[in-house]
Amino acid sequence: MLTSGIIVLSGGLLDPNPGLIFWTTVTFVIVLFILKKFTWVPMLNALEEREKGIQDSIDRAHTAKEDAEEVLRKNKALLAKADSEAEKIVREGKEYGDKLRAEITEKAQTEAAKMIASAKDEIEQEKRRALMELRTEVADLAVKGAEKIIMANLDAEKQKKIVDSMIQDLSQNRN
Repeated sequence: MLTSGIIVLSGGLLDPNPGLIFWTTVTFVIVLFILKKFTWVPMLNALEEREKGIQDSIDRAHTAKEDAEEVLRKNKALLAKADSEAEKIVREGKEYGDKLRAEITEKAQTEAAKMIASAKDEIEQEKRRALMELRTEVADLAVKGAEKIIMANLDAEKQKKIVDSMIQDLSQNRN
């Protein structure tokens, strides 16, 4: 109805209009069909590919995490092994040092004992040599003194016999 150039619509905004409902439904179904045919399938494929990529990334992350944890366990085991080996080396070094110190001390004591024994032997030999020299000098002095005394009292023949007798006595005393 047209009245003075103003179109009056009958009904309100919420009043159902069967023709509008029909064409809206037809349009919606056509748009839905077009979207399904050309858009939904590629979008779903893209979403599936993205989901698959995300899942692969998550799986790789889990694998990397497990690998990292395995490497960490191995590193801890190697570190513990290295620590125990270092302790063993230090302990062996101390034992070797103690053993070496004991050997050096023992060698030094043995060497000192040898040097003392050698010194004692040398002192004893020097003592014997000095005593022998002293005996020889005392004998020579006694002979010279006796010679002077006898020279004054004896003749050459008696002196010779006395000297021979003293030489024989000295030879017997030395042996």
